[in-house]
Amino acid sequence: MNVLLIGGGGREHALAYALYHSNSLDKLFCFPGNPGIFQYAEYADIELKAVETVINFCKSNSISLVVVGPEQPLADGLSDILNHAGIKVFGPSKLASRLESSKTFAKRFMQRHSIPTAGFASFSKEERDLARDYLKNAKLPVVLKADGLAAGKGVVVAETHQEALETIDAIFGGIFKSAGDSIVVEEYLEGEEASILAVSDGKDFITLASSQDHKRIFDGDKGKNTGGMGAYAPAPIITSGLRLKIEHLIIKPTIEGAINEGFPFVGCLYAGLMIKNGEPFVIEFNVRFGDPETQAVLPLFKGDFAGLLYSAAIGKLDSSKVENIQSGASCCVVLASEGYPDKYDSHFEISGIAEAEEQGALVFHAGTKAEMEHLFSAGGRVLAVTAIDENIESAVAKAYKYVEIIDFQNKYYRNDIGKKGIDKLRKRQANDN
Repeated sequence: MNVLLIGGGGREHALAYALYHSNSLDKLFCFPGNPGIFQYAEYADIELKAVETVINFCKSNSISLVVVGPEQPLADGLSDILNHAGIKVFGPSKLASRLESSKTFAKRFMQRHSIPTAGFASFSKEERDLARDYLKNAKLPVVLKADGLAAGKGVVVAETHQEALETIDAIFGGIFKSAGDSIVVEEYLEGEEASILAVSDGKDFITLASSQDHKRIFDGDKGKNTGGMGAYAPAPIITSGLRLKIEHLIIKPTIEGAINEGFPFVGCLYAGLMIKNGEPFVIEFNVRFGDPETQAVLPLFKGDFAGLLYSAAIGKLDSSKVENIQSGASCCVVLASEGYPDKYDSHFEISGIAEAEEQGALVFHAGTKAEMEHLFSAGGRVLAVTAIDENIESAVAKAYKYVEIIDFQNKYYRNDIGKKGIDKLRKRQANDN
């Protein structure tokens, strides 16, 4: 079958990689793509804002499936429009996408369906004074979230009441633009984070390998939130028993709740979790594959990935398309431009990718630009460098070996991706002995 992939970041490069290696794929197209994606795909000459161009392209190129990578087109209703035109889409409807596009909607949805999550209150911009009064008595630390889509950066953990009040003013003042017209104030949960990706056809689901993202910019989970500085999979904190609990307490009630509320969820449900004393709590839902979790999870997937997504899109999830959800372990280290997530310089030539790939690296492009057969940095997050091996410790070692081979001016990365997983496995082994 022919597939059209929408998106142009590191996540979409990983999706392109998995789609390209699927037995059922004939031809892959992508818009807008990036230099890495176009190793696997042809450029699709379309314009998302002119949806007729997408529909016409799909019909003239016999597209069997459209895979939507980023959240914004889903929140804008692209899936609804394409489905109405008879084109199969892997990606939820506009109504279902509210699980990501509105933190307030998601929290109230979880409340309605008894899905474990932190306590919360929500306030609109017009309720600034109420929000400030609420925060003056809030237990510290406290979590403040912009209600709308903020590219993974709209979350602040305030350690003091003064910091919380200043954050409220900054969010309502427009630091996250319209995403901050409303806020969610959330109870801070102690524990360890992990992520689960579930592929759903609206009724049934299959979970992929667990993973752990690293959101903060600095080692030791310090500094500002970013779009993600690296990930590894599987996450040792997610035992087989805990995975079943997550499926039973979180994924299943979410899929069933969406049906009951009239917006069946077809696509990838991302559950960002906090594990506290062996119990899972939802920090956030996303309605698409995570970034950079996808760059760690999909290289471990064995099977017909395109066939799996197509079966979900037509409402008949086919588990036979999955041979193994986690063959080995992986570590993905993001190479960013120094200064990210704030101000940074780019357009520096990148070297060493071919050499790293020759040694086994999977290098996913996030913010790159090709000019005259040379590759340049073109974003805050530039590359996601992934290594695969038998276990997390060796995958981490390989990933950092590859990272040293690749170079560009002002290259920045965290040095502790996967450390929590290694420490947890070592502790578990010591207890077993």
